[in-house]
Amino acid sequence: MAGVSTSLLAKPNKQPRTLHSASPRRHAHARIQWTNTWPHDPLLPSMSATALLLLLPLAALLAAADAVNDDVLALVVFKSGVSDPAGRLAPWSEDADRACAWPGVSCDARTGRVDALALPAAGLSGRLPRSALLRLDALLSLALPGNNLSGPLPDALPPRVRALDLSANSLSGYLPAALASCDSLVSLNLSGNLLSGPVPDGIWSLPSLRSLDLSGNQLSGSVPGGFPRSSSLRVLDLSRNRLEGEIPADVGEAGLLKSLDVGDNLFTGGLPESLRGLSGLSSLGAGGNALAGELPAWIGEMAALEALDLSGNRFIGAIPDGISGCKNLVEVDLSQNALTGELPWWVFGLALQRVSLAGNALSGWIKAPGDNASALQELDLSGNAFAGVIPPEIVSLSRLQHLNLSSNTMSGQLPVGIGRMASLEVMDVSRNQLSGGVPPEIGGAVALWKLLMGSNSLTGTIPVQIGNCRSLIALDLSQNKLTGPIPATIGNLTSLQMVDFSENKLNGTLPVELSKLTSLRVFNVSHNLLSGNLPISHFFDTIPDSFISDNAGLCSLQRDNSCSGVMPKPIVFNPNASSNPLSEVSPGVPSSQHHKKIILSISTLIAIVGGALIVVGVVTITVLNRRVRTAASHSAVPTALSDDYGSQSPENEANPGKLVMFGRGSPDFSAGGHALLNKDCELGRGGFGTVYKAVLRDGQPVAIKKLTVSSLVKSEDDFRWQVKLLGKVRHHNVVTLRGFYWTSSLQLLIYDFVPGGNLYQHLHKCSAVSLFSWMERFDIIIGVARALAHLHRHGIIHYNLKSSNVLLDSNGEPRVGDYGLVKLLPMLDRYVLSSKIQSALGYMAPEFTCRTVNVTEKCDVYGFGVIVLEILTGKRPVEYLEDDVVVLCDVVRAALDEGRVEDCMDPRLSGEFSMEEAVLIIKLGLVCTSQVPSHRPDMGEVVSMLEMVRSSQGTPEDDLV
Repeated sequence: MAGVSTSLLAKPNKQPRTLHSASPRRHAHARIQWTNTWPHDPLLPSMSATALLLLLPLAALLAAADAVNDDVLALVVFKSGVSDPAGRLAPWSEDADRACAWPGVSCDARTGRVDALALPAAGLSGRLPRSALLRLDALLSLALPGNNLSGPLPDALPPRVRALDLSANSLSGYLPAALASCDSLVSLNLSGNLLSGPVPDGIWSLPSLRSLDLSGNQLSGSVPGGFPRSSSLRVLDLSRNRLEGEIPADVGEAGLLKSLDVGDNLFTGGLPESLRGLSGLSSLGAGGNALAGELPAWIGEMAALEALDLSGNRFIGAIPDGISGCKNLVEVDLSQNALTGELPWWVFGLALQRVSLAGNALSGWIKAPGDNASALQELDLSGNAFAGVIPPEIVSLSRLQHLNLSSNTMSGQLPVGIGRMASLEVMDVSRNQLSGGVPPEIGGAVALWKLLMGSNSLTGTIPVQIGNCRSLIALDLSQNKLTGPIPATIGNLTSLQMVDFSENKLNGTLPVELSKLTSLRVFNVSHNLLSGNLPISHFFDTIPDSFISDNAGLCSLQRDNSCSGVMPKPIVFNPNASSNPLSEVSPGVPSSQHHKKIILSISTLIAIVGGALIVVGVVTITVLNRRVRTAASHSAVPTALSDDYGSQSPENEANPGKLVMFGRGSPDFSAGGHALLNKDCELGRGGFGTVYKAVLRDGQPVAIKKLTVSSLVKSEDDFRWQVKLLGKVRHHNVVTLRGFYWTSSLQLLIYDFVPGGNLYQHLHKCSAVSLFSWMERFDIIIGVARALAHLHRHGIIHYNLKSSNVLLDSNGEPRVGDYGLVKLLPMLDRYVLSSKIQSALGYMAPEFTCRTVNVTEKCDVYGFGVIVLEILTGKRPVEYLEDDVVVLCDVVRAALDEGRVEDCMDPRLSGEFSMEEAVLIIKLGLVCTSQVPSHRPDMGEVVSMLEMVRSSQGTPEDDLV
């Protein structure tokens, strides 16, 4: 019997593991052969029942050991199926007996089986190896967020998986119908991918599903109903897709829901009444849709509600008082609708922390906040018709950080006790009718970093106490009636980046202390009464003329118009002289002589005569221009673009077009429609059209792009659908599309006006002295990266990224424009390579040259990489020499290989930066311009890398190569 036991206990011989791809299959085959043959051992019938019972646990142990080895081999197959440039999977070796110590792998302590695989932001790319995942039959949790995995989702998942997180990848294709049969799923997160098609039927019936996040994809079609009352669903996020139709009427049947977000889609109709039964719902988001009708009063029955976002819809009527029934409300956003009536009492009556009612048609006075409003941190009532004074009691809101009352009709003086608001960071009261002075107590608001009071009727002087607000980054007191000098204490605000004192009555000289403001990007004092020399500093030596214009006394040694130049010796015109009536004034001429002398310098006489001629010429030309423009406005262009044109369009079409504006803003142009075609208003020309500047009736400037590719534009319905999608994009670093105008031969796109010019101009057309420091360039790079990441999360590919499409606002912040325009055209490959945008060739990814091009976000990543190198080197992407063409990417790559990166850096940056940081950013730019699209990171990863550099934690250089 001992011999029998020995033969049974001896584990069958297995081949040693070898490092080739066929080994997992061979080992699996060996195990199958062994486990299928040993129960038929001829000795087995001769064993006693006792011996058999003793061997059964041993057999189970051997089977478990084989299962553990199966996990090892499955993970090795997984590793071989993906690209791992960062080497995160390097320790995964087929020679190991267990995988439990491998990075990202967790095992069940009892069985030793792999039950969790977590590799967030590991830089993995390629397709998910379906067969390897299915072999991990004990896997409970799979988390691979923030990688660059592509291709379709597997049509089958590990049989026991409970939590699946594949968010922030590049997965595409439809959601597999098999998802609706994964009964073990508890949590599913597929957000931030490129998934398209409909939401599969039956997915709400998964018995264990508690959390479902499909946000940030390209899902379309209507959302199926069928929410069972037995649903375990707690969290449902369908936001940032292209879903349409009405929100499912029975969504409220999922009675355990705590969070529901369907925002930024194309939903119509109203809020389904079944929601009123969700007594446990704490967060409801439906902003950025086309929901309409009145806000239902039953919202107040949702007693657990803490966050409510219905912004950017078409709700009308008064805001119901019933919302006050939501005693737990913390955040409310009803902005950008068409709501009317007065400010609801519960805004200050509940313990709210953040409230935005901006961009509606609310009116009346703002009542004084009471004690219940002490928790308020953000209050945005801008873009309404509120009148009356700012309630003095608002200064008692000690936790208030953001206050925006701009674009109303409020009057009276600013609250005197504003200095007591120690937490206040942003105060915007611009574009009102405020009077009185800037209170000196403003110096007590030491946390302020943005103070905007422009376009009011403020009087008095700028208080010196403002110099105590040392956190200020932006200060706007423009278009008021301020007098007196600019206080020298402004020089204490060393963080200042934007200052606008234009269109006041300020006098005196610019204080020399302003030269200490090394972060300045905008300092606009135009249209004042200032005089004297400009301060001596890098910024003021190269300040644009538009920032100092209409100040007759301002001058600068650096600009060759010094105030202290030597005046020519005056000439005396003496008609009573017996000799030459023109003679030089002698130092000895007494001041009491009896003959009246007229003393004029020759240069002054010439200036007076020349000035008079210029004035006459300007007046004449102006009159002629007005006559011509008036005639043109009646014959060719409507005098104002309104909701429906009453006259013919610029192309004299029989059917006039319609101007559609998104959100708040009057569609009328104060300058008249002729401004659209007036060369004086032209800002620039590009591959898609010409851009003009115009002004809305409320005084807001806008940029209008007149598309010059009418023959290529899609049908009206497709055009409108695509433009409305682009109009939903809202991001700090993206130029906002405000509206559009359509006829078959004329298409206009209306954008926010961005005043600071474009990045290409600043890098290549300004003076030899750089306008950008190292930190400014870094800020531009990370701003553009964030913009692209945001666009990609919304399924929008830029297609035409280049430095001339990166605009700079008044604070020097980058704003990416011209995004998604190629989607308006039916034939991408024919147009992209046309002569109209040859200027973009230096930024175009190599795959654009293929006739069967599959344009993806990776094309934008390539263009971004070129812009990174352009910003750091100060050189154009392509330089055309007499007998050669120099490509910037190739030059920088060669310099990196040869260890002389410093030779490539913009010489205007000398001594201002860490070379170690510069090398990291250059390597990132080169990775982004890889010839193989799959080797380029996605923009989410790029942002993460840049933020790591900014946080000074650093990223190992080898990780970026």
